[in-house]
Amino acid sequence: MTVYINLHLSLQHKIHAASLHIAQQAAPYELEIVPSWLQCDKLLRSVVAIPEQFKMTTLLSMLLGAGPLLLLALNPVHGSDNATLPLVLWHGMGDSCCNPLSMGSIKKMVEETIPGIDVLSLMIGKTDIQDTENGFFMDVNEQVSMVCSQLAQDPKLKDGYNAMGFSQGGQFLRAVAQRCPSPPMKTLISVGGQQQGVYGLPKCPGESSHICDWIRKKLNSGAYTDIVQKHLVQAQYWHDPLNDDLYKKHSLFLADINQERVVNETYKKNLQLLDKFVMVKFLQDSVVDPADTEWFGFLKTGQAKETETLQESVLYKEDRLGLAAMDAAGKLDFLGTEGDHLQFTREWFNAKLVPYLR
Repeated sequence: MTVYINLHLSLQHKIHAASLHIAQQAAPYELEIVPSWLQCDKLLRSVVAIPEQFKMTTLLSMLLGAGPLLLLALNPVHGSDNATLPLVLWHGMGDSCCNPLSMGSIKKMVEETIPGIDVLSLMIGKTDIQDTENGFFMDVNEQVSMVCSQLAQDPKLKDGYNAMGFSQGGQFLRAVAQRCPSPPMKTLISVGGQQQGVYGLPKCPGESSHICDWIRKKLNSGAYTDIVQKHLVQAQYWHDPLNDDLYKKHSLFLADINQERVVNETYKKNLQLLDKFVMVKFLQDSVVDPADTEWFGFLKTGQAKETETLQESVLYKEDRLGLAAMDAAGKLDFLGTEGDHLQFTREWFNAKLVPYLR
């Protein structure tokens, strides 16, 4: 029997819960949750009365949300040994650590496939609801610090662990590797992670349409303000190639971990301690823009059409983060899979990702 597990079934009520946080700050205004990513014009009308800073926050949170995690369940593959390292998971935006339709299913699948493995699915907060809300509103640097403390206190991880991040969880776990080398992370797998951030609107009707242009204008004018940077997770990895100076100066998270301002030699050294850094790109990704960010590529600075690969970037050519050295040492793996954002089969997962965990 084929079983489909779709994050989108639970995503709407989680976004609704997160939006209540904004609604409380922007009262007495009301928000309308739009179930389809395609209804951008309806979305605009629904937030027209909200103050500008909350309007931009709501749009960015909803439009850059994690796409459906579609998992096609097949027969499990067994076989492991007692030396298998623990696995740490970090979910994407709009999800939580233990949602049985998404991360809970991933955890169970790994445990079935590799008997005896310890799997820790990170909860940012004390409850599932807090975990989901923090994926929208809690400063990423605080989240990373919290995770570093949790991992350091876990005796099961003292000899090392592997890590797998989904969507924004991918770049968050990289920050853990760079900032917190103890306990040691051995392999980092970024599944659709936005390693160079995002710039653009997913599933909006036409990149040149007046709707997309209007929303982008608001993001350009507000994404790097103090209030948005401090209170909106997604703004902390918003990467505007048309305003490179603003990005480098005001980005609280991404510009720091990507060595945009200064080269932190500790970050560089710690990242190179990884045995493997695996990046998974979804070849038909309609959620992450540009999709090349999933392989550490991005838009060329100064324009918003042409992209460049990691190997073509200044980050790589100057080896500001140690990625060129890691590439030369065979530590970087770039995997591509057919499908939209976070959509894959269990068969693919077992064949492509499980070998890194054994």
